[in-house]
Amino acid sequence: MSTSSVNQRNGTHRSSLRAHSSASTSAAAHKPSLKSKTVLRKSSPAALGSGSSAAAGSKSGNGGDAGVPGRVRVAVRLRPRNGEEMIADADFADCVELQPEVKRLKLRKNNWDTDTFEFDEVLTEYASQKRVYEVVAKPVVEGVLDGYNGTIMAYGQTGTGKTYTLGQLGEEDVADRGIMVRAMEDILAQVSLETDSISVSYLQLYMETVQDLLDPANDNIAIVEDPKSGDVSLPGATLVEIRDQHSFLELLQLGEAHRFAANTKLNTESSRSHAILMVHVRRSLKTESNGNSHMTKSLKPPVVRKGKLVVVDLAGSERISKSGSEGHTLEEAKSINLSLSALGKCINALAENSSHVPFRDSKLTRLLRDSFGGTARTSLVITIGPSPRHRGETTSTIMFGQRAMKVENMVKLKEEFDYKSLSKRLEVQLDSLIEENERQQKAFVDEIERITVEAHNQISEAEKRYANALEEEKLRYQNDYVESIKKLEENWSKNQKKLAAERLALGEKNGLDITSNGNRSIAPALEEVSELKRMVQKEAQLKMAAEEEVNRLKLQLTESKKVEVSGNSEIMRLHKMLETETQQKEKLEEEIATLHTQLLQLSLTADETRQNLERHGSQKTSGGALDSFMSQLKLPQLQDPGNAEKPPVAKLFEQEANQQQIVEAGGLTSLLMLLRNTEDETIHRVAAGAIANLAMNETNQELIMDQGGIDLLSSTAANAQDPQTLRMVAGAIANLCGNDKLQTKLRSEGGIAALLGMVRCGHPDVLAQVARGIANFAKCESRASTQGTKRGKSLLIEDGALSWIVQNAKTETTAIKRHIELALCHLAQHEGNAKEMVKEGAIWELVRISRECSREDIRSLAHRTLTSSPTFLTELRRLRVDIR
Repeated sequence: MSTSSVNQRNGTHRSSLRAHSSASTSAAAHKPSLKSKTVLRKSSPAALGSGSSAAAGSKSGNGGDAGVPGRVRVAVRLRPRNGEEMIADADFADCVELQPEVKRLKLRKNNWDTDTFEFDEVLTEYASQKRVYEVVAKPVVEGVLDGYNGTIMAYGQTGTGKTYTLGQLGEEDVADRGIMVRAMEDILAQVSLETDSISVSYLQLYMETVQDLLDPANDNIAIVEDPKSGDVSLPGATLVEIRDQHSFLELLQLGEAHRFAANTKLNTESSRSHAILMVHVRRSLKTESNGNSHMTKSLKPPVVRKGKLVVVDLAGSERISKSGSEGHTLEEAKSINLSLSALGKCINALAENSSHVPFRDSKLTRLLRDSFGGTARTSLVITIGPSPRHRGETTSTIMFGQRAMKVENMVKLKEEFDYKSLSKRLEVQLDSLIEENERQQKAFVDEIERITVEAHNQISEAEKRYANALEEEKLRYQNDYVESIKKLEENWSKNQKKLAAERLALGEKNGLDITSNGNRSIAPALEEVSELKRMVQKEAQLKMAAEEEVNRLKLQLTESKKVEVSGNSEIMRLHKMLETETQQKEKLEEEIATLHTQLLQLSLTADETRQNLERHGSQKTSGGALDSFMSQLKLPQLQDPGNAEKPPVAKLFEQEANQQQIVEAGGLTSLLMLLRNTEDETIHRVAAGAIANLAMNETNQELIMDQGGIDLLSSTAANAQDPQTLRMVAGAIANLCGNDKLQTKLRSEGGIAALLGMVRCGHPDVLAQVARGIANFAKCESRASTQGTKRGKSLLIEDGALSWIVQNAKTETTAIKRHIELALCHLAQHEGNAKEMVKEGAIWELVRISRECSREDIRSLAHRTLTSSPTFLTELRRLRVDIR
């Protein structure tokens, strides 16, 4: 992309507006009063208010699938005169006159005849980008957030400011931000990133092929139409989820770099393709509770609203005789005009309520099928120029807008139940219940086993203890009894022997009275017998005592057996409890099986509900179907854990809104002090990365240079060893290289030498940043040379950068190669560098770029540079190289 084209696309509209506002005012004040023939084309007041009625219908919820009528709203925007028109049309009045108070536009046919047209909005050349967004795009964006599809489209002659209106990034002036950037700011401000999602696709329609601007290799995407609903989708397109505004701006920059553009007589940077930005917004609605139980609320599926915003930057219509297109550019112009012609035919058919609308004549009309005559809320801005030389193109654009105002869309709410989310949540709850039941069952079985083992141990120990005690008592009493019997037998035997001896002695004596003597001798024996009887009685008492002791021990044994029986009964009770738990487990398993069945019924009911929604309308079907399957399901109350995501702190320096506050609070000075006073390379890497982000702003760039930032960055680069630290330092210096005012100072303080010194690392990321810085520096030098403020040889060549550029021109790394090719092209635009470039062999690389570069704009720039330089032409003739 050439320097002049970037200036035209990003800044010409606004600068020319400021420069010529006074001239336009004075010219308008001195216009002669002409007799005009007024032709009014009015729209009904009801149609003009269709946007608000549609919104009301969406909030009341009574629209259903039938949709709400909504006319296409059309606004016209006038571009101020540019420098060429101020010279060529100095003696002529503007061909249009705007009356924004009454929303009218007058088109001069000649000096005495005018046509008057009415539009929904009339925006003068003084209208700010913010006002254009609020009147054209904001109602559509709000509708998308409410669940409707929306389309914002720009149509007009090439060079009238379509891309400025839609795609301006506002990098230099935030007030210049276009509709795409402002729409994403509003969407991000309204959604919750925890429950909602935003995804973006960026495409271009080039020569009747749909190409992915985010993935240039994906250059032939098929268009798929739903045979039932007629919805159009692009399943092969790259879909990127957006989390913040910075990533969205990077995405737009990437897409813009891949978009086809060419230099024509009407526009130095004319878009050669239709750009299409698709933003998909998915929002989850919080359901209102009506006193129902938590179980009922957990079974209610969440409501999801899906809105799609389509922003279309159409390529400008052009006449070949005026644009001077030829060769491949001519073929591009033919393709653009054919697709725009097909779009015009569809608009005419819809405006006239024709039975056949030729949507399939072009891929553009197939992609915009939902925008015109479909279900989307559509807002069209037509851009025109003031020059009377292009009255025909201006008239054609105005008539296109007038016909588009007659197109009626049926705006439909894209709302559905998220059955997948509900099913997933129920499955999680089921899994949790099953796991909890298994844990409880395992704990119960372990407890039963522990109690059983303890009871068995206690019973065994008691039985053993009582058996030992009984055996000891029994043995002791037996021993006592045996000893007592032995003593009695011994005493009795002694007494018997003594008695027999006494009787024998008495029988041998003569003359004695045996009877009397016998009575006297028996008396002691009787006493002895009495003593023996007493001893026997005593032994009998001892025996009885022993028997009583035995009975007592038997009672204790009986008690032990009773304890054993009690332990057995406890074991039986525990067994019964185990059986009860087993039954409960079986019962719970049956309930789980029932829940699985109910979950299957839920899925079937969901399918049936979706089919009913498609046939009869969401309002009538959703209530009945939801109540029918909710009454069948019962689940315990479970609270869904939340997953709150904390905002990243690491992107503090990347957010544009924070940078000014950081600098004002002394953040830049602190970062430079960290580079100066610390030796920790990790701190150097973080500080250099933050400085690189701050260096993206022009004001911050001057502050960095004034505070000696380039010296600190150069010394950090000289001492760093980590490739990531070198990449951060190279990125910061590369951003500073893009400032025209800092070229001389940057070179004198060693910035270029530091960049070239970092190539020693050899890491591709570091080399890519070095190449970017050299390309930025060469681009600023080329601009200064064109403006006449720069003379002599390039500072890059004086510092020896050319040899490194030539050596790495054929690298396989895409990022390095692209920046090196741009640097060579910019250096070659200044004739003072031609001899050095021929000497270093750079001319061969320029020839290769003009033939083999994958980007059309770089190839064209290299070819134009070679053919416009006398030095290069002479050398090419000498080498007999044909570059035609």
